[in-house]
Amino acid sequence: MKPIQKNLASLSPSIGLQVLLLATSVALGWVLLPFYGVILWAVIIALLFNPLNRLFLRRLNHRATAAALLTLVVVVLIVILPFVALSAALARQAALVYAQLQSGELNPVLYLHGVFDALPQWARLLLDHLGLDNFELLQNRMSAGLTQASKVLATHALSIGQNTFEFFAGLCITVYLAFFLIRDGDQLAQDIRRAVPLAPAYKQELIEKFSTVIRATVKGNLLVAAIQGGLGGVAFWTLGVRGALLWAVLMAFLSLLPAVGAALVWVPVALYFFITGALWQAVALTAFGVLVIGLVDNFLRPILVGKDTRLPDYLVMVTTLGGMVVFGINGFVLGPVIAAMFVAVWHIYAVTIEARMRG
Repeated sequence: MKPIQKNLASLSPSIGLQVLLLATSVALGWVLLPFYGVILWAVIIALLFNPLNRLFLRRLNHRATAAALLTLVVVVLIVILPFVALSAALARQAALVYAQLQSGELNPVLYLHGVFDALPQWARLLLDHLGLDNFELLQNRMSAGLTQASKVLATHALSIGQNTFEFFAGLCITVYLAFFLIRDGDQLAQDIRRAVPLAPAYKQELIEKFSTVIRATVKGNLLVAAIQGGLGGVAFWTLGVRGALLWAVLMAFLSLLPAVGAALVWVPVALYFFITGALWQAVALTAFGVLVIGLVDNFLRPILVGKDTRLPDYLVMVTTLGGMVVFGINGFVLGPVIAAMFVAVWHIYAVTIEARMRG
């Protein structure tokens, strides 16, 4: 075997081999495409907990399997189980809200009626100009919308259960892959580094940029989202808003959108308080949203995300939004990563061209 490997090592890759390499790579990517989200989060877990795995390796005399298992136990305890518990609590609260809507205990039309009656004169004139001054018309439109939404939920009840099964199946596959990536990640990184046809300095720059951006994006964005969602949920619970946990999770999810995310939830609630005459609640929520929730985004996100990625704030924001449009929830990671790799590759290209011109 060794003489064959030595002979292969002395050969330069032919066009046929390069075409075969491209074809097999595309085919493998096609096969793995349905699982790209699972693979992405397994890679993220391996990257985030690699320092902990190295610590366990030193303590366990470099027994890789034991260290990886211990690292995975930590991941399950501090990440997977809390996430599953939160998802279950959210599902229960969403089911409760849906049951209240069906029974009539929670009637959005009544809330709309209260808002409509409390509108100031200028707002009524604006609605009159838009042809929406008739509350009966608004009520019929909202009732039709709620009826349609109920039909959609009933129709997709089976698919919701199926999606729950798919969610837990994907979670198990993620944990399974994460174990091998944690255990064999260093060797895989060395194999990839050896196969990439670039100068060693360029390969090192790209790998470091990829790892740094993923760590900074995930840790920074998720931390900011968790803090903003938690603060918003506490504020809603204090002010007596129903479904505080549901709104907190929604606020945390929208907080992945830089600058405007959390405000998409608390601003309408503050407006509702203001219109219905709950002035101190409106003022308190607005002040808390601007001075506390907004400050978390404006202060922490540039430090946790922009500083480590070394990308401008506007580029992080645009690529995060664009990534989520293209890739869904995974886009808040993929968008900035693609932007960072784009900047790094163009930097390498510019340095190469400049070196050639000088030579």
